[in-house]
Amino acid sequence: MEHLRLIIIGAGPAGYTAAIYALRSGLRPLLLEGTLPGGQLTQTTLVGNYPGFPEGVEGFDLMDNMREQAERLGLETRSATCLRTDLSARPLRLWLDDGGELSADSLIIATGASPRYLGIEGESRLRGKGVSACATCDGFFYRGKTVAVVGGGDTACEEASYLSGLAEKVYVIVRKPFLRASRIMQQRILENPKIEVLFEHNTLELLGEERLEAARLVQRKGEKDEREYTLPIDGFFLAIGHKPNSEPFLPWLPTDGEGFIQTEWGTTRTSLGGVFAAGDVADPRYRQAVIAASSGAIAAIEAERYLNSSVGCNPRLSILSTSGTF
Repeated sequence: MEHLRLIIIGAGPAGYTAAIYALRSGLRPLLLEGTLPGGQLTQTTLVGNYPGFPEGVEGFDLMDNMREQAERLGLETRSATCLRTDLSARPLRLWLDDGGELSADSLIIATGASPRYLGIEGESRLRGKGVSACATCDGFFYRGKTVAVVGGGDTACEEASYLSGLAEKVYVIVRKPFLRASRIMQQRILENPKIEVLFEHNTLELLGEERLEAARLVQRKGEKDEREYTLPIDGFFLAIGHKPNSEPFLPWLPTDGEGFIQTEWGTTRTSLGGVFAAGDVADPRYRQAVIAASSGAIAAIEAERYLNSSVGCNPRLSILSTSGTF
């Protein structure tokens, strides 16, 4: 079994930034790329809110630049996914989908979170061409246009409210006859003249060739009363939640109700000494590339300090719980 001082799991903004900082501090981490090197940003088109790119940057190009920067510093990568772990003792152990087994003194978990999609016709084909799972990321491109948000919780209401400051018209598609959001959020969108809530609606299909043109909806009122129609829209935003990619670590690390790894406030430290979580896998609120990158830098700095401490240098010492509130 190959042993390393530091393994970084995940190849998105958090993982690559952690690698860059770890390499510059003299560590030689191994980065496990998983099935989607570059993360969710490689599935988007123009990223307009990442600092340093006044004209915006293609998501794939941004991640390719991060990878190239890390590789110039000597980053070693492996095209493998972590299937399961044993974090109950030292060294920490990982089993990979390519049959490999690794052990490490420290881990940075940067596996990200995957947006939940409806699974309807046209959704995958039009992703990045009118279909988005992040209003903060892509809302800018829909100034003066007509968009729809799917969902009935606080996130959907927040997305709709944000988009109403940019778009000409915002529809909120809700499958139930009520909103699940908090009262203040419900009031905010129901009183907004630019927002129209479509209760008891489901999306059947998204239409368009090169770009999204419309959504085919069905309104159901009871078992027999239903109406299908086509709603012309320019943007379709999903706000039905994200699924954190935390499964291999669930037996060992505390998570919230949705599976996001909990960290000590203001840090990337988990409940296990030497194990750090960065990026969207530990961020149920913001899910922005720049925030993921910054947390990757924090994780690498904390991992370097841990590994160079008396605890990190002695693999026979037991796992220590960090202090703080989780």
